Amino acid sequence: MRTLEELTRPNIWRLKPYSSARDEYNGAAASVFLDANENPYNMPHNRYPDPMQRELKHELSRIKKISPEHIFLGNGSDEAIDLVFRAFCEPRIDNVVAIDPTYGMYQVCAEVNDVEYRKVLLDENFQFSADKLLAAADEHTKLIFLCSPNNPTGNDLLRSEIEKIIRGFSGLVILDEAYNDFSEAPSFLSELDKYPNLIVLQTFSKAWGCAAIRLGMAFASQEVISILNKIKYPYNVNQLTQKQALEMLHRYYEIERWVKTLKEERENLEEEFAKLPCTVKIFPSDANFFLVRVTDAVRIYNYLVGEGIIVRNRNSVSLCGNCLRVTVGTRLENEKLLEALRKI
Repeated sequence: MRTLEELTRPNIWRLKPYSSARDEYNGAAASVFLDANENPYNMPHNRYPDPMQRELKHELSRIKKISPEHIFLGNGSDEAIDLVFRAFCEPRIDNVVAIDPTYGMYQVCAEVNDVEYRKVLLDENFQFSADKLLAAADEHTKLIFLCSPNNPTGNDLLRSEIEKIIRGFSGLVILDEAYNDFSEAPSFLSELDKYPNLIVLQTFSKAWGCAAIRLGMAFASQEVISILNKIKYPYNVNQLTQKQALEMLHRYYEIERWVKTLKEERENLEEEFAKLPCTVKIFPSDANFFLVRVTDAVRIYNYLVGEGIIVRNRNSVSLCGNCLRVTVGTRLENEKLLEALRKI
């Protein structure tokens, strides 16, 4: 494997990061803050948030069983995705490899950062071949992106192939586990010590029910995390987000209940979809959504919009012709969807 210095853009490796007043202060608890040109009124929103989210990382480390030094928190997982491009990929020189279809922001971030994005098509079961992904890589490939359970297909990727990629690739492997809470497959978080080139992404947006607060997590070696911290914006996670996330960490029992309920609702939805005349095929799911092939995805999608029901039309995505992606909602929401589809 290439060293982290070899993988990192030289200007980033040499970069002296911006240091805020809160970064520099290491003394006892202060009561007078005259360092950051803040307004002294309108407490507590007048103060800048902790730039390193120390309290939040401490609480998160207890649940995830990962030390705080291995945690990066960002404005959604999208921030971490963008930062790995900016940290490790030279524009117009380096490239990244990813499965296809998958989460669209990987390609968007590649294009924003002027980095070649190489797609490797999944097979008919929405699985990938590690050998094919490795064959698509060359000496300028810095990153490989995997998403498991995958979006929009919903299925877990084969663990043996994921491990083969991590062991066989000399760059960094980014494994997006946004939907892992809904899967029976164990997270790769426990494998971080074994694989120094692995970055695991998770989010508060799905199982945690906190899409509105925009909080994403990246877990990796302390060295990789230090690179991400070096180039992030100084106060990238606001105080309101940190506060709400801390509250959710103290209500972890609720998240477990939500996940159980959503998995039961997913199973019920799949059973009812199988009875619909417009359903051609339901693909197995390990997420809080499922992909379904229908007789005419565009017509059915537009019909549902007219009924005030929004699903995701994935008709134009690779291997997903005439497919809709259906998120599992509440029992009432799911029944409204089924009732509308039964009228077609």
